[in-house]
Amino acid sequence: MKRRKVELVVLSDIHLGTYGSRAKEVLQYLKSIKPKTLILNGDIIDVWQFKKKYWPSSHTKVLKEVLNLASKGSQIHFLPGNHDEVFRRFVGYKLGNISIENKVILNLDGKKAWFFHGDVFDVTMQHSRWLTKLGSVSYDLLIWMNYRVNQFLEFLGKERISFSKKVKNGVKSAVKYINQFEEICADIAIHKEYDYVVCGHIHQPEIREIETRKGNVLYLNSGDWIENLSALEYDKKQWTIYYHDESTDAQPQEEDSADMDHKMLFQQMLKEFQIETIDR
Repeated sequence: MKRRKVELVVLSDIHLGTYGSRAKEVLQYLKSIKPKTLILNGDIIDVWQFKKKYWPSSHTKVLKEVLNLASKGSQIHFLPGNHDEVFRRFVGYKLGNISIENKVILNLDGKKAWFFHGDVFDVTMQHSRWLTKLGSVSYDLLIWMNYRVNQFLEFLGKERISFSKKVKNGVKSAVKYINQFEEICADIAIHKEYDYVVCGHIHQPEIREIETRKGNVLYLNSGDWIENLSALEYDKKQWTIYYHDESTDAQPQEEDSADMDHKMLFQQMLKEFQIETIDR
């Protein structure tokens, strides 16, 4: 299949290493594009969940495809999020066309774009990390249940459903949280005089002009690859949200996972991708 050329692609919240991660769909998307720049905007690998010893081969293939894109000329910016924050100790590290950074500022056709994961503006992340991790455990349990239900639905030939998406869309407090997150990001971006602010973190794909008394900014969110299967694309001076077409997917099969603890898995990944650990 011929790859589609795209100037810029933003992916976030893939959560490799969890039952809910749609790694096969991510791989299918990555193999369909040839981006000049690819921004991995946080929570690509869910290090919090490594203890579950779940790491199917498709998850490794996603990482290998990222390396493949880099080897063919794509500039890769990896901006760690809260679930893969262990990689923040490598900020400033470069491997060929791959760089690890906390944030990226790009000039896109004369306009300034600010990219970062977004957990820095999450109040619960900053002040109640134990509460955030407790919420993450509950969320992961919901995703695991959803994963099993969807396996049964697919066996019956029925469409998948998303428990977490229905909860988010139906609970007023979740909607309020999302709105507050977007407005905080927009306020800071307007203050810094950026034209675009691009985040992940909240699993809510969005392109929305936000205006305040101090100015306006285009807020964008790349969504996720658990619930929405979405990405942001910038090409020919236009932003669009890409949604994966699940009707093109082959019937999924159960995969074997690696039987190792999170430290062993992390070391294997470093060795697999020829990354040497460094102290900072």
